[in-house]
Amino acid sequence: MGEPRGIEELEAARAGEVRFVLFDIDDTITEFGRLPEESYSALWRLNRAGLSAVPVTGRPAGWCDLIARQWPVDAVVGENGAFAFYMEDGRLEHLFHPESRDPRAARARLDPLQEFVLSEVPGARTAKDQFSRLFDLAIDFAEEEPVLPLETAVRIRDLCESRGARAKISSIHVNAWYGTYDKLSMAELYLTRRYGWDPVRDLGRVVYFGDSPNDEPMFARFPLSVGVSNVRRFLPLMKTLPAFITSASHGRGFAEGVDRLLGLRV
Repeated sequence: MGEPRGIEELEAARAGEVRFVLFDIDDTITEFGRLPEESYSALWRLNRAGLSAVPVTGRPAGWCDLIARQWPVDAVVGENGAFAFYMEDGRLEHLFHPESRDPRAARARLDPLQEFVLSEVPGARTAKDQFSRLFDLAIDFAEEEPVLPLETAVRIRDLCESRGARAKISSIHVNAWYGTYDKLSMAELYLTRRYGWDPVRDLGRVVYFGDSPNDEPMFARFPLSVGVSNVRRFLPLMKTLPAFITSASHGRGFAEGVDRLLGLRV
């Protein structure tokens, strides 16, 4: 497992193939929970360049409704792959993963899991955005104070998995859900259904930006993957690293990567 290359080593030929720019939200385009000017401007630059920008996030359905409507993006994949929301002909369209069709059934399994985890881990708390989630459970360990150590996040993940759930650590939450889907499977389903994207022929048409272990399936799948520099704190937990890494962190790192990508396409 080699170290990621600096983003300045990205080649023009690879940049020229890109049609879709996929990216995580929290601590990839945001910093301390805020969306800085640099990263939001980068989204508009991608839009003007004719590239499809698609956030792929653990954030909830309620947030994704707003993002799909108001941000300069093509679509948004939410709740770690439960669905994709996108605008088409002035309407918000929903594409749900085949395993995420019944929110009430999901809650019936997640509520006992939530009670179990909170009883086992002192200081753990449900994320404040849980009220707008349909298919997953988010446990906050670093979004708000008190910030819990990464070792606690690992314990929360392990407890969720011990109850048969799938669980991933982001930079702020541990997300848990019941199902085999993840960020990657839903992103590929969306690209295939809407654009006829082929997972063999078109891998080089995608670049992915991320910052944490829940981005690992994307790093493993797409040869052109980029970690913003704050991903370094998670590298010991990861088996697959991004191909490239930026020198700047968070949203500034995302903007750096976009600048490099677009600069090579001129």
